[in-house]
Amino acid sequence: MAQYHEPIELLDEKTMNITRAINSLKEELEAVDWYNQRVAATSDPELKGIMAHNRDEEIEHACMAIEWLRRNMDKWDEELRTYLFVDGSILEAEESEAAPESVNISGIHIGDLKK
Repeated sequence: MAQYHEPIELLDEKTMNITRAINSLKEELEAVDWYNQRVAATSDPELKGIMAHNRDEEIEHACMAIEWLRRNMDKWDEELRTYLFVDGSILEAEESEAAPESVNISGIHIGDLKK
């Protein structure tokens, strides 16, 4: 199959399922983009509402695929915990995650840990 870059006989079921999930995620994100463009382009309010509903359904599907990947593929959980739902700059999230400014252990405050 064209979706695999290695000989299929060398791939286990988990790897093939991950490929399926990633391909589904790509398709869902593409559908989100298409519907979002249609929402922006149409002047008909009812059609705009229908397209927005469809776009939002595709976002739901994409989120479900991401959650499956988080549960089933190494590194997803760690990276999502670093970058999702953080305040401030997304670009600085990794730095602040890797080097906390200070630590408080059992009431003992350890000062600035950043160099």
